Parts: sequence; C-alpha cells; structure tokens
Amino acid sequence: MLQITYIRENREQTIAGLKRKFFQGAEEAVDLVIDLDKQRREIQQELDSILSLSNAKAKEIGALMKEGKREEAEVAKKQTSSLKERSKILEDQLKNAETQLQDELVKLPNLPHDSVPEGRSAEDNVVTFEEGDIPVLHDAALPHWELIKNHDIIDFELGNKISGAGFPVYKGKGARLQRAMVSFFLDEAIEAGYYEIQPPIVINADSGYGTGQLPDKEGQMYHIGVDELYLIPTAEVPVTNLYRDVILSDKDLPVRNVAYTPCFRREAGSWGAHVRGLNRLHQFDKVEVVQIRKPEESYEALNEMVEHVKGLLRKLELPYRILHLCGGDISFTAALTYDFEVWSAAQQRWLECSSVSNFETFQANRLKLRHKVDNKTQLLHTLNGSALALPRILAAILENNQQEDGSIRIPAVLVPYCGFDTIG
Repeated sequence: MLQITYIRENREQTIAGLKRKFFQGAEEAVDLVIDLDKQRREIQQELDSILSLSNAKAKEIGALMKEGKREEAEVAKKQTSSLKERSKILEDQLKNAETQLQDELVKLPNLPHDSVPEGRSAEDNVVTFEEGDIPVLHDAALPHWELIKNHDIIDFELGNKISGAGFPVYKGKGARLQRAMVSFFLDEAIEAGYYEIQPPIVINADSGYGTGQLPDKEGQMYHIGVDELYLIPTAEVPVTNLYRDVILSDKDLPVRNVAYTPCFRREAGSWGAHVRGLNRLHQFDKVEVVQIRKPEESYEALNEMVEHVKGLLRKLELPYRILHLCGGDISFTAALTYDFEVWSAAQQRWLECSSVSNFETFQANRLKLRHKVDNKTQLLHTLNGSALALPRILAAILENNQQEDGSIRIPAVLVPYCGFDTIG
C-alpha cells in the first residue's frame, strides 16, 4: 500500500507512476485519497483540541471543588459533558474517515521504479540478458505432454479423475525428478545463505491483505469458505507474513528465507495450446526466496537474487533469458520485476519460470513491517523470487534433453538427487 504522506507530498509523481501502470482514473483516485486524508486530519485536529480542552476542564473542576466553588464547578461539568458528546461524534467521524481512506488506498497499485520500461503489455517487455545454446532437436522430437505419456511419468487423466483439470499426478521417475529438483533448489538456496522455512499452505484474510492478494483478487485463489481461509498462490505470502506487525532490529537484518510449498492458482479463463501439459497448472511446486532489507540495500539484494536464479538455470543446462517487465505488465504490488524464461525446444517458445521482484515499502506498509532508525521506526523493503517454479523447468528439461532413441537425459546436477541419469 502506498504511504499517504508520500501521496500528499508528491501528487504529480504519484499520478504519473499510476499512469505508467495504466491505472484507470489515476488523477481522480489520487485527489480522492488526498481529500479524504485532509478530512481525516481536520477531524483528528478538532478531536485532539476537544480532548485537550476536556482534560483541562476536568482539572479545573477538581480545583473548583477544593475551593468550595460548587456552582462554578457545576457549570464546568456541563461544559465537560458537552465536550464529551462532541468528542464522541468526532471519534465516529474519524473512524469513518479512516475506513474510507483505507478503502481507497488499497485500490492503488505500487508505483513503478524509475527504471521500469514504458509499455502496455508483455510485448513491450525488454530482454536484458540471454544465455545458453538453443538446442536443435531431431525430426521426431515431441512436446513434453507427449513425452510424459510415452514414459508414463505424469498422468493428467488420473489427476482430472481425482481433482480436475490442471492437477497432475507424478509417477515413478516423474515423482522422483520432482523431489530431486525441490531438494536441489533448497540446497542451493541454503548454500547461498537463505534460512529454510516450512510454512502453512493455507492463509487467513489478514495474510492475503498483507502481501497484496486481498482485497479484489479473491478470484485468483482457492477459497475455503467455511473457515475463511485461502490456499496459497506462492510461499511468498506465508513467509512474508511471518513478519507482519514486527519491528526488526539491525541484528535481525537482513532477512533471507527460502521455502518449498505446493502452490494453488485458479487461473480462471485459461485455455488454448499455450496452457497444454505443464505450461499452466492449478497446483504446482515451487521454491521461493524472500528477502527483507533496509531501503538503501534492497536493489543490491534484487541483483543478488537475479544472480542466484541465473546460477540455478546454468547448472540445469537450460538456455534462458531475462525480461525487464514494462509498466503495463508488472504486477499490482511490484515496483520492479525481472522475469526469467527458459527455452522450450519442442514448443519453440520461451516459458516463464521465475519472477524476481522488489516491492519496496508497498507490502511492508500493509504488514506494518518496520525497523528502528535513530529511535524512529522506518518501513522496510520486501523482495521475493521463484527459485524455481518446477512445471516449466521440468517441461524444458524433458523437451530439450530428448534423444533420438526416445530416452531423456537428466542434467548432471540432478543425478545425485534423483538416482538416475536417463528416463527411458
């Protein structure tokens, strides 16, 4: 959530930032927030004055009673009663004004970092880095959804029978390869200095609010109505919420956590060839890295996270590229995002496998996540990144490493984890 102080003091910059994210009605929304904030502050100022006067009157009544001036004390009591009635009215008005202000603030997305490219859609994202040799496959090469059938390692029909479309069943070497990737990603993160967390995979509404999934994004999550809980879309949500309503000291920083969880996304309306097989699922596994940093350190931390993901993809021997997301494609909560894509040789296209983002103070403001600076509290910066999401990594491994005899070579770095070097 944007800070009201910043909006009030930087109206034009706020409007310009919202427009770069193609937020409709930016000027009207910002002016409404500023107006509501002005009303709130005016009510607060009057209430403070009334309460101060009421306290002074109470002391005056005590002094008059000691002096035996009962008639004057009674007059003062009536004045105090009138002040209390007014203060009650103002307290109700203040509560209403704060609610209205909060309701409007949560509708505003984060402002993009100055370096975010101009653009409306994914077509305007900027490729900033590309590495690895694009494999050339033999003529009989197959897409991964055919390979998994031939080798009986993932079964979508069984998943559909048990749950529905988008819930695959991993079998035999497919299941072992999944487990191998999770262990590899976790070990690499721990080696890089991240602290492992195993969080719950359901969250309450406060947690969804804290990281920006709620309000207004309920349709993207699976909702457990009876208990008012949500299945997590990513480990970012529970891990970052560990620090909700927390004031961290210097000795607690930086926070560098890693977590493996299953993730759940409804992906309402998804259809077509681009979502076949592992390309888009309702349930998938992911290892997530989360950092909490002082503001002056956060972009150095972002670069560090980008390098970490680069290292994973190099070790997996996968060609990849990095995109700097434009204003129209960056998420509601992010100030800056780099997307990683791996090359899918059989599909002849790039597949997104990771997003690494800096949210600056946007989540921290919702979470009330702070640290002390010179005896004052200051909001921290939150960052996260997929390191990595498994489905499209697996799709690329299967497709890029298929051999002419129909077998699939396993990247050397995963062999110690899964116990085999080929499938088939």
